Amino acid sequence: MRILIMGGTRFIGVYLTQLLVDQGHEVVLFNRGNRPIPSLQGVGQIIGDRTDATQLKEKLSSENFDVVFDNNGRELTDTQPLAEIFQGRVQHFVYMSSAGVYLKSDQLPHIEGDAVDPKSRHRGKHETEAYLSKYNLPFTAIRPTYIYGPQNYNPLESWFFDRIVRDRPLPIPGNGLHITQLGHVKDLATAMSQVIGNQQAIGEIYNISGDRYVTFDGLARACAVAAGKSPDAIKIVHYDPRKFDFGKRKAFPMRVQHFFASVNKAITELNWQPEYDLISGLADSLENDYLANGQDKAEVDFSLDEEILQAV
Repeated sequence: MRILIMGGTRFIGVYLTQLLVDQGHEVVLFNRGNRPIPSLQGVGQIIGDRTDATQLKEKLSSENFDVVFDNNGRELTDTQPLAEIFQGRVQHFVYMSSAGVYLKSDQLPHIEGDAVDPKSRHRGKHETEAYLSKYNLPFTAIRPTYIYGPQNYNPLESWFFDRIVRDRPLPIPGNGLHITQLGHVKDLATAMSQVIGNQQAIGEIYNISGDRYVTFDGLARACAVAAGKSPDAIKIVHYDPRKFDFGKRKAFPMRVQHFFASVNKAITELNWQPEYDLISGLADSLENDYLANGQDKAEVDFSLDEEILQAV
């Protein structure tokens, strides 16, 4: 198949591109050209700005693709021109949404039919899902929870590694018992590739993540084990985030609430199963990204930590 990926040079797109090429597909990336594309045979590139609808149509209207992966559309205005271009011209349109669209609930895990939060910072994702569901386009939406793994540009697992490898305390908000969920980027890319050619997936939404849940304290201990340390050797300090005014500064990399979603639908309908458990995935990220890039020797700003630790 000839496949278009919007983006493709960062994190998820890199893994997805590699996987699709390995499966024998021809892959074309559409991006601004600011980063090098993966050096793989069979990967092409169209340079352009997706936020410019006129430019998008000029660059893509004459191109033919079997599948489109919209990996970096955040607002409806990002995706609508793309949908209009490829209406009636593709076998599948796969949209990267987010489990962040779900409304906070007393009943967990989140399942795909749960209510969404109209005030969520991801509301543009849900607006796009709603638009695609009514548009004459064979779409599938993917809702990951927290994504981690090598090349992660969000300071998620690295927040824990920064402190663990330097033998620093880990300031964790609340009592450390908030339950969350991480999914390895390679497992996400695999699930996305499983959508292709699956008629059952058309018009559907799938949560994609790891198949186990973990507390904040448990995640800290898992990171310690991945780093070759005893989970009992780390010092966790709990604090009440309501007693601090951090402004726009971020003291902890995850939302302070229970946040996890069922992946049963994806396992059943996409013939997919996560390859990584939490510790093996964290070890992969530590070895092949964090340590490989010398982040253990980099200077880190711990001023927020110090503010919390002094107050506690």
